[in-house]
Amino acid sequence: MTNRYAVILAAGQGTRMKSKLYKVLHPVAGRAMVQHVIDQLNTVKLDKMVTIVGFGADKVKDQIGQASEFVVQEEQLGTGHAVLQSEALLKDKEGTTIVACGDTPLIKGETYQALFNYHEESGAGTTILTAKTDNPAGYGRVLRNETNEVERIVEHKDASEDELLVNEINTGTYCFDNQALFAALQEVSNDNVQGEYYLPDVIEIMRHKGKKVSAFLTPDFEETLGVNDRVALAEAEKTMKKRINEKHMRNGVAIIDPDHTYIEPDVVIESDVIIHPGTIIKGTTIIKTNAEIGPNSEISNCSIGEATIVKQSVANDSKIGDRVKIGPFAHIRPDSTIGHDAKLGNFVEIKKTKLGDNSKVSHLSYIGDAEVGSNVNIGCGTITVNYDGTNKFLTTIEDDAFIGCNSNLIAPVKIGRGSYVAAGSTITEDVPEEALSVARARQTNKEGYVTNLKNRKRD
Repeated sequence: MTNRYAVILAAGQGTRMKSKLYKVLHPVAGRAMVQHVIDQLNTVKLDKMVTIVGFGADKVKDQIGQASEFVVQEEQLGTGHAVLQSEALLKDKEGTTIVACGDTPLIKGETYQALFNYHEESGAGTTILTAKTDNPAGYGRVLRNETNEVERIVEHKDASEDELLVNEINTGTYCFDNQALFAALQEVSNDNVQGEYYLPDVIEIMRHKGKKVSAFLTPDFEETLGVNDRVALAEAEKTMKKRINEKHMRNGVAIIDPDHTYIEPDVVIESDVIIHPGTIIKGTTIIKTNAEIGPNSEISNCSIGEATIVKQSVANDSKIGDRVKIGPFAHIRPDSTIGHDAKLGNFVEIKKTKLGDNSKVSHLSYIGDAEVGSNVNIGCGTITVNYDGTNKFLTTIEDDAFIGCNSNLIAPVKIGRGSYVAAGSTITEDVPEEALSVARARQTNKEGYVTNLKNRKRD
């Protein structure tokens, strides 16, 4: 099998983005554009990957990590100059090199694979990934000769009026015979409007040397979108969202309104899950079968069990069991574990807490830094007072306990198995098993008080 290499162009600052964030780090569906490119290229077996970095080099390296080797382009002198920076790593190697842009996050791994295969089967020195569009403004045009072979590529800025009418465009992605590529790069000139070394000039150089130049026309122009500004970024986001949602629907997920549902690429959703409008599902979330999410819920990095219902709520970095009912308007903060058949009702906030099976926090409560057993009922208005201004402390509520409404549990404190806490209590000491704890002032009624008060006001 032919050796395969990749060069990713990720050195540009992206001034048209008008952002302090470097262009290739702008997220599409929650993932940096350049990371999408690398992830899709990794579906093709590669012998080496080299990323050309420039502006924001350290941040781009941090994003990519060990997935690629790096070369810094100190001066931004064009795409040909950028590829040439990888010469020391690739020049003498035999095989095929793909050159991809770090700002084309929508190209699929299948397309990269098809481009490699087409190039190697055709015996070409160069194969260009092309597409056709009704609005080719800003793209380099692919110019063919009378036998329909690729003759050259002309940049939009350098194209004549007739050349601007051509609707087949260069996507900026190529396969090259590796050694022929670096030989041709030595001959690329910067005699053009921009004074830059254009990678597409390699095409004409190879033709003059008798190398075959071919083009692989992808039927999906949308996939090849290059992101240079916020408008294109929004288009890429829209396309990626549609692609992800369609994948889930074809796998048996019911997305009621795909246009108003946002799901990131690493999310796993089993069949027969229902997703209602306004739902955002992010990170490494896993949702088991028959669950129902939304409307207007946000889930991030959570595991959600079978037949669990989440309505108008937020959950982050937590594990939620089977047949749990959450919301409306509940907030599950990080490091929480919710057992099977539990309930978190409206306006309940839970943080760094383990809630056991069949336990219920039905409404208007804050449960933080707590270990709550099974079959516990926590009445409305209950608060675990976990913070003394300096440190956080643990509240433990054992199995079968009952916490009355409007109770304050001052941590560290333990509520014993099967015990009751009377409504309105402020608990500062441990409660034994099967005990009733009452921690409130005794009620006093002053009869005739209001009548006497009214009489004094009249006087």
